[in-house]
Amino acid sequence: MRIAVYRAVILALILACWQGASLLFGAHWIPAPAAVMRAFWLQAASGELWYHARYTLAAAVIGFLIGGLPGALLPFLIRRLATLRAILDPYLIAGYGAPKVALTPLFILWFGIGLESKVALVASVVFFLVFFITLAGLDSVDQKLIAAARVFGAGPGLIAREIVWPSAIPYVLTGLRVAAPYAIGTAVVGELISSNRGLGYSIQAAATNFEPAKLFVGVVALALIVLVLNAVLDLLEKRLLSWRPTGGIAERAQTSF
Repeated sequence: MRIAVYRAVILALILACWQGASLLFGAHWIPAPAAVMRAFWLQAASGELWYHARYTLAAAVIGFLIGGLPGALLPFLIRRLATLRAILDPYLIAGYGAPKVALTPLFILWFGIGLESKVALVASVVFFLVFFITLAGLDSVDQKLIAAARVFGAGPGLIAREIVWPSAIPYVLTGLRVAAPYAIGTAVVGELISSNRGLGYSIQAAATNFEPAKLFVGVVALALIVLVLNAVLDLLEKRLLSWRPTGGIAERAQTSF
Protein backbone atom coordinates (compact mmCIF):
# COMPACT_ATOMS: atom_id res chain seq x y z
CA MET A 1 0.00 0.00 0.00
CA ARG A 2 2.83 2.37 0.84
CA ILE A 3 4.49 1.73 -2.53
CA ALA A 4 1.16 2.37 -4.29
CA VAL A 5 0.79 5.66 -2.43
CA TYR A 6 4.31 6.74 -3.33
CA ARG A 7 3.70 5.87 -6.98
CA ALA A 8 0.48 7.90 -6.95
CA VAL A 9 2.32 10.86 -5.44
CA ILE A 10 5.05 10.68 -8.11
CA LEU A 11 2.41 10.45 -10.84
CA ALA A 12 0.66 13.49 -9.42
CA LEU A 13 3.96 15.41 -9.40
CA ILE A 14 4.65 14.43 -13.02
CA LEU A 15 1.19 15.59 -14.08
CA ALA A 16 1.59 18.82 -12.12
CA CYS A 17 4.96 19.54 -13.76
CA TRP A 18 3.46 18.66 -17.14
CA GLN A 19 0.56 21.07 -16.57
CA GLY A 20 2.95 23.77 -15.38
CA ALA A 21 5.14 23.36 -18.47
CA SER A 22 2.04 23.64 -20.66
CA LEU A 23 1.04 26.89 -18.97
CA LEU A 24 4.59 28.23 -19.10
CA PHE A 25 5.47 27.42 -22.71
CA GLY A 26 1.97 27.32 -24.19
CA ALA A 27 -0.34 24.53 -25.31
CA HIS A 28 0.96 24.82 -28.88
CA TRP A 29 4.31 23.43 -27.72
CA ILE A 30 3.37 21.29 -24.72
CA PRO A 31 -0.30 20.30 -24.62
CA ALA A 32 -1.97 19.98 -21.22
CA PRO A 33 -2.54 16.47 -19.81
CA ALA A 34 -6.31 16.90 -20.15
CA ALA A 35 -5.95 17.73 -23.86
CA VAL A 36 -3.74 14.68 -24.41
CA MET A 37 -6.17 12.40 -22.56
CA ARG A 38 -9.04 13.78 -24.64
CA ALA A 39 -7.12 13.15 -27.86
CA PHE A 40 -6.16 9.69 -26.57
CA TRP A 41 -9.80 8.84 -25.94
CA LEU A 42 -10.90 10.10 -29.36
CA GLN A 43 -8.25 8.06 -31.17
CA ALA A 44 -9.02 4.98 -29.09
CA ALA A 45 -12.76 5.31 -29.69
CA SER A 46 -12.31 5.72 -33.45
CA GLY A 47 -9.97 2.70 -33.65
CA GLU A 48 -7.11 4.75 -35.10
CA LEU A 49 -4.91 4.23 -32.04
CA TRP A 50 -5.35 0.46 -32.04
CA TYR A 51 -4.74 0.34 -35.81
CA HIS A 52 -1.30 1.93 -35.41
CA ALA A 53 -0.46 0.20 -32.10
CA ARG A 54 -1.25 -3.22 -33.56
CA TYR A 55 1.23 -2.69 -36.38
CA THR A 56 3.98 -1.55 -33.99
CA LEU A 57 3.29 -4.44 -31.62
CA ALA A 58 3.40 -6.95 -34.47
CA ALA A 59 6.82 -5.70 -35.62
CA ALA A 60 8.15 -5.64 -32.05
CA VAL A 61 6.84 -9.04 -30.97
CA ILE A 62 7.80 -10.91 -34.15
CA GLY A 63 11.26 -9.32 -34.18
CA PHE A 64 11.59 -10.01 -30.44
CA LEU A 65 10.92 -13.71 -30.98
CA ILE A 66 13.10 -14.03 -34.08
CA GLY A 67 16.02 -12.30 -32.38
CA GLY A 68 15.45 -13.33 -28.76
CA LEU A 69 15.16 -17.09 -29.12
CA PRO A 70 18.46 -17.57 -31.03
CA GLY A 71 20.08 -15.01 -28.74
CA ALA A 72 19.11 -17.07 -25.70
CA LEU A 73 19.96 -20.48 -27.19
CA LEU A 74 23.26 -19.77 -28.96
CA PRO A 75 25.27 -19.15 -25.74
CA PHE A 76 24.24 -22.60 -24.48
CA LEU A 77 25.37 -24.18 -27.77
CA ILE A 78 28.82 -22.57 -27.74
CA ARG A 79 29.28 -22.80 -23.96
CA ARG A 80 31.61 -25.80 -24.17
CA LEU A 81 33.09 -24.96 -27.59
CA ALA A 82 35.87 -22.58 -26.59
CA THR A 83 37.48 -22.60 -30.04
CA LEU A 84 34.23 -21.76 -31.83
CA ARG A 85 33.47 -19.04 -29.30
CA ALA A 86 36.92 -17.52 -29.81
CA ILE A 87 36.39 -17.53 -33.59
CA LEU A 88 32.95 -15.93 -33.42
CA ASP A 89 33.74 -13.45 -30.64
CA PRO A 90 35.10 -10.53 -32.75
CA TYR A 91 32.27 -10.85 -35.26
CA LEU A 92 29.63 -10.89 -32.53
CA ILE A 93 31.19 -7.87 -30.84
CA ALA A 94 31.33 -6.02 -34.16
CA GLY A 95 27.69 -6.88 -34.84
CA TYR A 96 26.69 -5.67 -31.39
CA GLY A 97 28.62 -2.42 -31.76
CA ALA A 98 27.35 -1.59 -35.24
CA PRO A 99 24.67 1.15 -35.05
CA LYS A 100 21.45 -0.59 -36.09
CA VAL A 101 19.76 2.67 -37.10
CA ALA A 102 22.40 3.04 -39.81
CA LEU A 103 21.29 -0.35 -41.17
CA THR A 104 17.65 0.71 -41.46
CA PRO A 105 17.97 1.99 -45.06
CA LEU A 106 19.59 -1.31 -46.00
CA PHE A 107 16.74 -3.29 -44.42
CA ILE A 108 14.24 -1.08 -46.24
CA LEU A 109 16.10 -1.72 -49.51
CA TRP A 110 16.00 -5.47 -48.91
CA PHE A 111 12.53 -5.90 -47.41
CA GLY A 112 10.63 -2.75 -48.42
CA ILE A 113 8.78 -0.27 -46.21
CA GLY A 114 6.38 -2.88 -44.85
CA LEU A 115 6.43 -4.95 -41.69
CA GLU A 116 9.39 -7.11 -42.74
CA SER A 117 12.00 -4.34 -42.54
CA LYS A 118 10.89 -3.39 -39.01
CA VAL A 119 10.97 -7.02 -37.92
CA ALA A 120 14.52 -7.41 -39.27
CA LEU A 121 15.63 -4.24 -37.49
CA VAL A 122 14.10 -5.31 -34.17
CA ALA A 123 15.56 -8.82 -34.44
CA SER A 124 19.06 -7.44 -35.08
CA VAL A 125 18.88 -5.36 -31.89
CA VAL A 126 17.25 -7.97 -29.64
CA PHE A 127 19.55 -10.82 -30.66
CA PHE A 128 22.76 -9.17 -29.48
CA LEU A 129 21.25 -7.86 -26.24
CA VAL A 130 19.90 -11.26 -25.20
CA PHE A 131 22.98 -13.11 -26.44
CA PHE A 132 25.56 -11.15 -24.46
CA ILE A 133 23.49 -11.01 -21.26
CA THR A 134 22.86 -14.75 -21.44
CA LEU A 135 26.53 -15.39 -22.15
CA ALA A 136 27.47 -13.33 -19.09
CA GLY A 137 25.14 -15.52 -17.05
CA LEU A 138 26.80 -18.70 -18.30
CA ASP A 139 30.24 -17.28 -17.57
CA SER A 140 29.15 -16.55 -14.00
CA VAL A 141 28.25 -20.18 -13.23
CA ASP A 142 30.33 -21.46 -10.31
CA GLN A 143 32.97 -23.73 -11.83
CA LYS A 144 33.79 -25.22 -8.42
CA LEU A 145 30.20 -26.42 -8.17
CA ILE A 146 30.46 -28.04 -11.61
CA ALA A 147 33.75 -29.69 -10.64
CA ALA A 148 32.20 -31.04 -7.42
CA ALA A 149 29.25 -32.45 -9.38
CA ARG A 150 31.65 -34.22 -11.74
CA VAL A 151 33.47 -35.74 -8.79
CA PHE A 152 30.18 -37.27 -7.65
CA GLY A 153 29.61 -38.73 -11.13
CA ALA A 154 27.27 -36.17 -12.71
CA GLY A 155 27.31 -36.20 -16.50
CA PRO A 156 27.10 -33.22 -18.87
CA GLY A 157 23.33 -33.51 -19.20
CA LEU A 158 22.73 -33.54 -15.44
CA ILE A 159 25.15 -30.66 -14.90
CA ALA A 160 23.44 -28.61 -17.59
CA ARG A 161 19.97 -29.34 -16.19
CA GLU A 162 20.68 -28.97 -12.48
CA ILE A 163 23.48 -26.37 -12.34
CA VAL A 164 23.98 -24.44 -15.57
CA TRP A 165 20.36 -23.82 -16.53
CA PRO A 166 19.12 -22.74 -13.06
CA SER A 167 22.11 -20.40 -12.77
CA ALA A 168 21.68 -18.89 -16.22
CA ILE A 169 17.90 -18.52 -16.49
CA PRO A 170 17.79 -15.31 -14.39
CA TYR A 171 20.20 -13.77 -16.90
CA VAL A 172 18.09 -14.99 -19.82
CA LEU A 173 15.02 -13.34 -18.31
CA THR A 174 17.01 -10.20 -17.59
CA GLY A 175 18.09 -10.11 -21.22
CA LEU A 176 14.48 -10.44 -22.33
CA ARG A 177 13.39 -7.68 -19.93
CA VAL A 178 16.11 -5.38 -21.22
CA ALA A 179 15.37 -6.21 -24.85
CA ALA A 180 11.57 -5.73 -24.64
CA PRO A 181 11.58 -1.89 -24.49
CA TYR A 182 14.35 -1.82 -27.09
CA ALA A 183 12.14 -3.91 -29.38
CA ILE A 184 9.31 -1.38 -29.10
CA GLY A 185 11.66 1.58 -29.52
CA THR A 186 13.44 0.05 -32.51
CA ALA A 187 10.15 -0.69 -34.26
CA VAL A 188 9.13 2.94 -33.74
CA VAL A 189 12.46 4.18 -35.12
CA GLY A 190 11.94 2.08 -38.24
CA GLU A 191 8.45 3.53 -38.62
CA LEU A 192 9.74 7.06 -38.18
CA ILE A 193 12.21 6.56 -41.01
CA SER A 194 9.88 4.89 -43.49
CA SER A 195 6.39 3.53 -42.95
CA ASN A 196 2.75 4.14 -43.74
CA ARG A 197 1.35 2.93 -40.38
CA GLY A 198 2.35 2.31 -36.80
CA LEU A 199 2.80 4.53 -33.78
CA GLY A 200 6.08 5.87 -35.16
CA TYR A 201 4.29 6.89 -38.34
CA SER A 202 1.49 8.46 -36.27
CA ILE A 203 4.01 10.47 -34.24
CA GLN A 204 5.81 11.60 -37.38
CA ALA A 205 2.54 12.62 -39.05
CA ALA A 206 1.46 14.54 -35.94
CA ALA A 207 4.77 16.41 -35.87
CA THR A 208 4.51 17.22 -39.58
CA ASN A 209 0.95 18.53 -39.17
CA PHE A 210 1.88 20.35 -35.94
CA GLU A 211 -0.55 18.42 -33.75
CA PRO A 212 1.27 18.19 -30.39
CA ALA A 213 -1.63 16.53 -28.56
CA LYS A 214 -1.73 13.72 -31.11
CA LEU A 215 2.05 13.40 -30.89
CA PHE A 216 1.85 13.00 -27.11
CA VAL A 217 -0.85 10.36 -27.57
CA GLY A 218 1.64 8.19 -29.44
CA VAL A 219 4.26 8.68 -26.74
CA VAL A 220 1.78 7.81 -23.96
CA ALA A 221 0.61 4.74 -25.87
CA LEU A 222 4.21 3.53 -26.23
CA ALA A 223 4.82 4.04 -22.50
CA LEU A 224 1.71 2.01 -21.67
CA ILE A 225 2.76 -0.79 -24.03
CA VAL A 226 6.19 -0.99 -22.38
CA LEU A 227 4.57 -1.11 -18.93
CA VAL A 228 2.28 -3.97 -19.98
CA LEU A 229 5.16 -5.93 -21.52
CA ASN A 230 7.21 -5.40 -18.38
CA ALA A 231 4.33 -6.70 -16.24
CA VAL A 232 4.01 -9.79 -18.44
CA LEU A 233 7.74 -10.50 -18.17
CA ASP A 234 7.55 -9.96 -14.39
CA LEU A 235 4.82 -12.59 -14.18
CA LEU A 236 6.83 -14.96 -16.38
CA GLU A 237 9.91 -14.48 -14.23
CA LYS A 238 8.00 -15.19 -11.02
CA ARG A 239 6.59 -18.41 -12.46
CA LEU A 240 9.89 -19.67 -13.87
CA LEU A 241 11.89 -18.69 -10.78
CA SER A 242 9.32 -19.74 -8.18
CA TRP A 243 11.81 -22.35 -6.92
CA ARG A 244 14.24 -19.68 -5.77
CA PRO A 245 14.05 -18.78 -2.07
CA THR A 246 13.02 -15.22 -1.29
CA GLY A 247 14.85 -13.09 1.24
CA GLY A 248 18.35 -13.37 2.59
CA ILE A 249 20.00 -16.14 4.56
CA ALA A 250 19.33 -14.44 7.89
CA GLU A 251 15.64 -14.00 7.06
CA ARG A 252 15.26 -17.65 6.07
CA ALA A 253 17.09 -18.73 9.20
CA GLN A 254 14.74 -16.71 11.40
CA THR A 255 11.61 -18.12 9.77
CA SER A 256 12.89 -21.68 10.16
CA PHE A 257 12.92 -21.52 13.97
